[in-house]
Amino acid sequence: MPLFAVHALDRPNALASRLQHYTAHRAFIETGDSCGVSVILSGPLQTPDGETMIGSLFLIEGDSLEAVQSFVNADPYVVHEIWGAVNIQRFHRRKG
Repeated sequence: MPLFAVHALDRPNALASRLQHYTAHRAFIETGDSCGVSVILSGPLQTPDGETMIGSLFLIEGDSLEAVQSFVNADPYVVHEIWGAVNIQRFHRRKG
């Protein structure tokens, strides 16, 4: 099954909203299998000092770009407009 890298950056001044919806976002990630994708890894992107979350990075296994896009579009961080820029690219694992 293909892999896809998802790189999502928060909108400016979205931290309060990110924290408000964090629990729902984390619970949603666990539903990947029911949405036809599998989240291989995920985690927050941070400022250089590691103090503030500013986005998210995922490695997702799915049948198609469309399946991954549908999963991402249903994430609470998209629904509540926390992420501004979201980039999804097919990824080829070479090591690990």
